[in-house]
Parts: sequence; structure tokens; C-alpha cells
Amino acid sequence: MLSVVIVNYKNPALLRLCLRSLAKVISPSFRHEIIVVDIASDVETKQVVLEFPSVRSVAFKQNIGYTRGVNEGIKAARGDAVFIANSDIIPLEGSLESMYAYLKDHHEIGMLGPQLLNFNGSRQQSCFRFYTPLTIACRRTVLGRLPFGRRALDRFAMADKDLSKPMEADWLMGSALMVSKRAIDNVGLMDESLFLYMSDVDWPRQFWENGYRVVFYPEARMYHYHMRESRSRLGSLDALFNRQTRQHIKDAIRYFRKNGLHHLSHI
Repeated sequence: MLSVVIVNYKNPALLRLCLRSLAKVISPSFRHEIIVVDIASDVETKQVVLEFPSVRSVAFKQNIGYTRGVNEGIKAARGDAVFIANSDIIPLEGSLESMYAYLKDHHEIGMLGPQLLNFNGSRQQSCFRFYTPLTIACRRTVLGRLPFGRRALDRFAMADKDLSKPMEADWLMGSALMVSKRAIDNVGLMDESLFLYMSDVDWPRQFWENGYRVVFYPEARMYHYHMRESRSRLGSLDALFNRQTRQHIKDAIRYFRKNGLHHLSHI
């Protein structure tokens, strides 16, 4: 059985759309459960969940952060695999069944990620090589416009790979992940010292270090309403005025303190 864990933070409209989409695209014969982890829960989001009687809810009044939200959903899950998604994900028909079958057929894979799409059908980047401090500098500053910066960003985004077929990746965007419960039991849950960002980078690293493969699986496709809240047009002043950017920096510092500055890529 597949446990679908939807992590929602103050977004009732997208949560409703996500749950309606799941009800339409998942085959009735496919054994699954749906769990909503409702962070900073309010009356409106509670009402959305009540519209779907088969959906279970794990609600928190306070903002416990993305990472703990994922962990609480996993703890509540009863399936042998867990699909973890934000409420801004809309899977296409057959995508969850396809990912589940692929994961079950490849026991060496601990984590699987789908191809994410913009609503115009264009591809979103969702599989990557590990960050380095240079990568972050190139993404956040004008260094990324220079030739060496563009090369660093292309390498980070796996631009040298054919991403039209299943492919190993160092890490996958945490907006949509399917994870083997057996692998979670061996690797452990996400590191909750990483409140919002970088836990989807750190966790795959732990999977690799424990002998599990992390794989990008483009045969499963999902729409993603990708809001870049940690990016703004403030340039060098961004870190002063953008709360999400400040949190991203804090979590990045924690991540590099834990794992060191250089990571050997697996691909």
C-alpha cells in the first residue's frame, strides 16, 4: 500500500485542488491512503479536509516547519512506501502507480522523484548534483552570469545528462518524493534541525551513504505550482528583507556545518 502524505501550510485553495486531483487520477483498485499534515492549521484548511471523508489529517496549530511536517506524516503512514508532496502538486493519471511499481521492482532504490511540470507543460528542474558554496554564490549573485558561474550552475542542474529517462541524481526536489518505508527504517527520518530548506538535500545524502540509490523518474509526471518565495528582486538586500531567504541561509549554514563544504557527487 502507498501512503500519500500531503504537507500543507496555509494554502486551502491549493490543498483542495490537490485532493480533488488525487481523487480523480488514482485508480480505485490501487491500495493507498491519503494523509494531510496541516501546518499552522486554521478553520478554512480544516474545512477542506472535511470535504474528503477518506483523508486523514495530522494538524498542528503552530508552524512546525516543512521538515518536521514530513516526519510527522511518515510516522502516521501505514504503507510500505510513502509519497511525500506539497499541496501545490497535481499528479497526472497513472503517475503514482507507475512510481510505486518502479520502486517495488528496484529494491536498491530508496528514493524516487517524478518529472515536475509548469502548467504550460514546460519542464521544471527537479533533480540535481549536490550543492557547493560556489553553487549557492552563483545562484544568489551576479557570479552566475559569468562563464564559470554558468558552467557551475549547469553542472548543478545536470545539464550534461539526458533527463528524458530514469537517471540517478544526488538529490531531488522535496516538493514530490516517493520513498521506500524499508529504506526510511534504515536511514532515519529527515533532520529536523533543518527547519524549512536543505532537508531535501541532506536526506538523499543519507540514503546514498546507507547504500540506497536516489533516482529521477521522468516517466511519472506531475504539475507543480512552483512559488519562489525565497527569491526576490532585492539583490544584495534580499537577505535583510526576505524572511524566506534568511531561513534559507540559516538552513544552508546548518547543512554545511553538518556535512562539510564539499560533497562527492554520485553521478
